[in-house]
Amino acid sequence: MRFTLKQLQVFLAVASHENVSLAADELAMSQSAASTSLKGLEHRFGLRLFDRIGKRLQLNDQGNTLRSKAAALIAGATELENSLLDASDIGELKVGATLTIGNYLAIGIMAAFMKEHPTAKVNLNVQNTASIAAKVRNFELDIGLIEGELQEADLDVSYWREDELALFCAPDHPLATRNEIQDEDLLSADWIIREKGSGTRQAFDRAMTGILSNLKLRLELQHTEGIKRAVEAGLGIGCLSKITLAEAFKRGSLVPLACPHRNWTRQFYFCLLYTSDAADE
Repeated sequence: MRFTLKQLQVFLAVASHENVSLAADELAMSQSAASTSLKGLEHRFGLRLFDRIGKRLQLNDQGNTLRSKAAALIAGATELENSLLDASDIGELKVGATLTIGNYLAIGIMAAFMKEHPTAKVNLNVQNTASIAAKVRNFELDIGLIEGELQEADLDVSYWREDELALFCAPDHPLATRNEIQDEDLLSADWIIREKGSGTRQAFDRAMTGILSNLKLRLELQHTEGIKRAVEAGLGIGCLSKITLAEAFKRGSLVPLACPHRNWTRQFYFCLLYTSDAADE
């Protein structure tokens, strides 16, 4: 097929709201992703589905013709999905999770799933966001639980939950007694952070907009525990999800650093392969 179910969902939401931003909110996706999806559908078939009147998008004749057919197709796909989810024989489920999720959240989710489906076999693969996305795309995983943002045509990425990063250091670090740290402190510190391709690194880079290129990145490590041990040893300061630091903060082996003028929030996502045979040409 030359279209995806997500493109049809975006089209129907825009048709309902006559506005891309409102449609994106309904589907829990960014406005740019929704706009790209709609433009991709129109471009694929050389159609204009809406007349653009100011900020409103009003269905034209071609859009009205497509609307009822798209709604019927989405309804059928939803019914099929529900019937598969209700099936008693789940078989083997291959789950991929990024490091924070895999080490701190995934086990509880899998335990609840296996309690509901006692015959199911679940395999967990823990890697960074880029690797999980590649395995979902190559049919090596059924679903990915990821920390990084992705906008790839063949992957269906949907919002799961909020998360927050925390800055931290060893108790004897010079910044440990500061009530708040400023950009000059961030620039003067040595950093121990996650590697490129990880969701945590993506969120860190975004939080450091404007000063990122001037930071002193001393070590880039693939493992959360390695970063914590390096910071405990006084090699620098770090940035990880608060989920991963709760026990260390409680013990006092690491201490949090307050930097409220920068945005440390991010989101976790579910990552699935689109149920479509569409391919780029």
